[in-house]
Amino acid sequence: MLELHDVSRTFGGPAGRIVLDRVSLTVAPGEYVAIVGESGVGKSTLLNLIAGLDTPDSGRLLLEGRDLAQLDEDARTLVRRTRMGFVFQAFHLLPHLSIARNVALPLALNGQAGRAVDGRVAELLHAVGLADRAGSFPRELSGGESQRVAVARALAHRPALVLADEPTGNLDPDNAASILEVLRAQIKRDNAAGILVTHSAAAAASTDRVYELTRAGLKLRA
Repeated sequence: MLELHDVSRTFGGPAGRIVLDRVSLTVAPGEYVAIVGESGVGKSTLLNLIAGLDTPDSGRLLLEGRDLAQLDEDARTLVRRTRMGFVFQAFHLLPHLSIARNVALPLALNGQAGRAVDGRVAELLHAVGLADRAGSFPRELSGGESQRVAVARALAHRPALVLADEPTGNLDPDNAASILEVLRAQIKRDNAAGILVTHSAAAAASTDRVYELTRAGLKLRA
């Protein structure tokens, strides 16, 4: 599903600061992995490269066999919209939309409407325990509930790749555990490839395997 081959990124020109140096990673459909590491080692840079928001200086980054670095910006935007789902620490829910319409947004952006969309939204809201809050608005939700909506929205269009960036950073332990359980279950159910970037050992432990990013590169933790 996702393949990184010797991906490198330097900021400040050829003589600048090397942020990522020949990073390689493979994630298959149905696999859920964590990337951990100290602040400043390049986790955000790596996530931006995987999302197609930035391009590597060298190496190959393939999603479903397509090298994202070889696509133009319009093509990468289309890949993000149709094949990727994002869960952010800050939720990024649209305040003027109901919970149901927030979850439906990726489907609407991909031109889908009607009963199939309503059914998918209802299915996901039930999965995250918010079936009774479909008509509520983000301002009426707790932090834990908002993050559950964000997870449902990220998975609505059944993306091939789910990227979760510190999704439990602002949550208490009970809410964090609930979010992690829902995220893992839905990634497995949809046979998606999942990548969790986190500082939390508990969050990392919910994945299939853990990689540590350091200045020396990306290594699988024993």
